[in-house]
Amino acid sequence: MPNVMNTPALDGKVIIVTGGGRGLGLAMARGLADAGATVVAPTHMQGDVDALAESGDGSIHPMLVDLRDPARCRDAVDETISQFGAVHGLINNAGIAPAIIAPDHVAPDQPRPKFWDTPDDMVQAVVATNYVAANRMAGLVTPRMVAAGWGRIINVTTMIETMHRPGFSCYGASKAALEMASEIWHQDLAGTGVTVNILNPGGPADTEGLALARREATRRGDMGPLIAPEKMAAPAIWLCSEASNGTSGMRYDADSWDAAHPPETEAKRIGRLLGLRLIPVNDVAAATRPFGKVGG
Repeated sequence: MPNVMNTPALDGKVIIVTGGGRGLGLAMARGLADAGATVVAPTHMQGDVDALAESGDGSIHPMLVDLRDPARCRDAVDETISQFGAVHGLINNAGIAPAIIAPDHVAPDQPRPKFWDTPDDMVQAVVATNYVAANRMAGLVTPRMVAAGWGRIINVTTMIETMHRPGFSCYGASKAALEMASEIWHQDLAGTGVTVNILNPGGPADTEGLALARREATRRGDMGPLIAPEKMAAPAIWLCSEASNGTSGMRYDADSWDAAHPPETEAKRIGRLLGLRLIPVNDVAAATRPFGKVGG
């Protein structure tokens, strides 16, 4: 868990964490709740709802929601406001992971499915969950945040390298769409007090979204280490807090974040501008220099 001395307080904040019933979402939900926030965790799996309800953590409130259903998304936001009075933050974390698209993929040298091998219903499900649902949830909560003059939107995308990795065409496309949408939302919300940032693990995370064979290979020592989901907590807390006022349009990799240091220091150290930028093929310097600094 984050260093208590360096953890901003989130008392009074109501934050929606989609996919908050397991994996990265659950790790962030627990961290936010420990920092004082009331967390609403929409999940499409009844087992996750039951597990959270039985956990005894009264600050995390699970909801059974299929985010691909516009009516249920609206219900989730309405229920949150009816029960808790506001929505101060949204973390768009829910998604269909590569392991579902290609469950047998483990190592880069193994055969990968071609884009034409992916069934149309899978493509639609991935895009509907990873991008459309995030756009929908943001559209539902943002007007209320703007009216209040304060709010937080955090999107979980993926590494740029993963977006164009062969074998995961629809996954990479869905995350690239959310990446570019985040940049546009950041611009649309300039001056409103509502910030938009991206928080990613920074590499393969030790969750069920990663192929089982990949996790087993790591535990045998055949492949490199995985990132603990709990690494997401410290940067998520800071990004949802008053301490991050004025920080927008940035992306952070949780694996690089040292919770033992002040969060402002870590944000300045590892922050990069979000979005995708075209670089001339002959501009080696542009391809290697950092994107930018905290601010925006």
